[in-house]
Amino acid sequence: MIEFVIGSSLAASAGLNAWMPLFLLGLADRLIPAIQLPSGWSWLSGDIALWVLGVLLVLEIVADKVPALDSVNDIVQSILRPAAGGIAFGAGSSAQTIAVTDPAAFFTDNAWVPIVAGIAIALVVHVVKATGRVAANAMTGGMAAPALSAAEDGASFALAAAAIVVPLLALAMLVGLAAGAVVLARRIRARRRQPEAGTGSAGG
Repeated sequence: MIEFVIGSSLAASAGLNAWMPLFLLGLADRLIPAIQLPSGWSWLSGDIALWVLGVLLVLEIVADKVPALDSVNDIVQSILRPAAGGIAFGAGSSAQTIAVTDPAAFFTDNAWVPIVAGIAIALVVHVVKATGRVAANAMTGGMAAPALSAAEDGASFALAAAAIVVPLLALAMLVGLAAGAVVLARRIRARRRQPEAGTGSAGG
């Protein structure tokens, strides 16, 4: 159970920011002796991987705060975030029963299951994020983009960090994220219905 929480939290983090959980996983493997990635994923803590992930992380953080560019970034990230979620889930869950310890053995012993789970979770979070961002940009003329992006980056960091260090806290954050997504979806629906109701009244 705890392994699923860890993997799910990392995948959800990737749904908000593709590179955040991968960078933190590599950094934790590099700096914290108690945390060791499976050998098949140890490349995440290599010098080249950390530099590349760090640069990509900074680029996404910056691009996601620029009105209009943030929507383009979300389109590009529609592939990258789910893929990163699959990698994060596979690399981050530590139990031998669920972890993908050897990516080369992807199709043996159901090793593909955590990857697919991570992809699905990250994709759902990404879709909710991108949909909410479009609605917020439409209502505020893009002025809300920087604040929303900063909040999403903070949530992505907190989810990934908690998953690595305090999984139970990550579980609570996942529940909160799910509740927030439900509230956001309801508000978007309510705002969409208001113009329709106004049109119907005017026509009557």
